[in-house]
Amino acid sequence: MGLVHVAAGVLSDSEGRVLIAQRPKGAHQGGLWEFPGGKLEPGEPVEQGLARELDEELGIQVTASRPLIRLRHDYGDRRVLLDIHRVLDYQGTPSGREGQALDWQRPEHMDPARFPAADRPVISALRLPNRYLITGAGANVGAHAGPSDPDAFVARLGQILARADLRIVQLRAPGLDAEAYAQLAQRCANVCRDTQARLLLNCDPRLAAELPGSGLHLTEARLLALTERPRIDKPLIGASCHSASALAKAAELGLDYALLSPVRHTRSHADAIPLGWSRFAELVEDACLPVYALGGVDEADLDTAIRHGAQGVAGISGFWG
Repeated sequence: MGLVHVAAGVLSDSEGRVLIAQRPKGAHQGGLWEFPGGKLEPGEPVEQGLARELDEELGIQVTASRPLIRLRHDYGDRRVLLDIHRVLDYQGTPSGREGQALDWQRPEHMDPARFPAADRPVISALRLPNRYLITGAGANVGAHAGPSDPDAFVARLGQILARADLRIVQLRAPGLDAEAYAQLAQRCANVCRDTQARLLLNCDPRLAAELPGSGLHLTEARLLALTERPRIDKPLIGASCHSASALAKAAELGLDYALLSPVRHTRSHADAIPLGWSRFAELVEDACLPVYALGGVDEADLDTAIRHGAQGVAGISGFWG
């Protein structure tokens, strides 16, 4: 059974809606919705094939695009490799030139069950920003900015979110007991709500289920101990990963994203061997879910991370320090 290589494009309008197309009833995965694109010719570059397919299907001419996510999926009767690109600029007005129905939907309103399984991680990628804040423990940003000083910690979080376009915050406070963590999470949830940021709780899933917040972040140890996605009422669940096996486990459990580290050497994990960008890209290519680069990276590395397959960059000192 050969591998079908497909290029698809994400077109967005001024309201943040994304164009989707319905597959023909008699086709593979017929009747479901997808991101427009199609099969590449043998040896055809992705950008060239994407431009050709969108011209044929929609009647538009792509003038600029960038990678969003690359995915592999085995349907049993066929295997597909999806190269999904964000279309940054194009000419023309999209129309269903092959008779397909079109619709514009906001990513948060998309129902993954109405899309082929291979496309569902794309929806996760569209719902996620490209910068991800992890709160600091205090040692590298001053003793009064860590979670042991809740007033200063919450004030610093508010300052950062007020001046920076950061829309995901992982509350990492490994030194706190459950009661102290819960109290801090309540306060951080108020700050995040006021700034329209999503708060992810890095704690025991049973505790997270009782606390406000948009999601749960799992340590690699918690991830590897699981046999199914945590059954808690949180729409966003991700995990820290340091290996191909951990990334595979995150995808197997249907998590929404992963943090892969360390990309570079860090003082906080001086003994860890950095992956480097080449190895990071190799791991991400087979990950089957959005992956953030973490470890010695910051906003200046965002374009590099995206070129190597990342959803974006995550950091403690890069954003909190």
